[in-house]
Amino acid sequence: IFKKGDSYFLTGDLFIKDEYGYVYFHDRIGDTFRWRGENVSTAEVEATMSKILGLRDVVVYGVKVPGTEGRAGMAAIVDVDKKGIDLTQLVQGLKKLLPNYAHPMFLRIVDSVSVTGTFKLQKTKLRQEGFDLGTVKDKLLYYDAKVRQYLDLDEDTYAKIICSEIRM
Repeated sequence: IFKKGDSYFLTGDLFIKDEYGYVYFHDRIGDTFRWRGENVSTAEVEATMSKILGLRDVVVYGVKVPGTEGRAGMAAIVDVDKKGIDLTQLVQGLKKLLPNYAHPMFLRIVDSVSVTGTFKLQKTKLRQEGFDLGTVKDKLLYYDAKVRQYLDLDEDTYAKIICSEIRM
């Protein structure tokens, strides 16, 4: 792209360059996020989770986790009728249909999700709130890799994640 005949591949990655000329990965542009060195399509994860959960509304986005590079996947799942979500079925379905890096590390169980005037799911507020127990009043869960299941996120576990005692 500097002279005629050059070409490029648009990845959606945003890089920053420091004063010494070193280039660093900063974030993703568009509706994807980067986790464990891989690009994750939120639309793909949303569609897969919705299928596993019986066509529930699902919003997927990336959240910052202290001590980690990129953003961990988080999914807000609508549970309007309050019947609960079969977490075992979800874990099994994700394992079968998506690569490990695309599995959400956090779940947020919500009554509804906001949409824009063009019916796109609004993710900005959800992304900003992340998995902060002081901000989020909805039920939060995290993926425990040792037991291979989503468990309730309590104050003690939240503190351990923040100080990197529990690695995501």
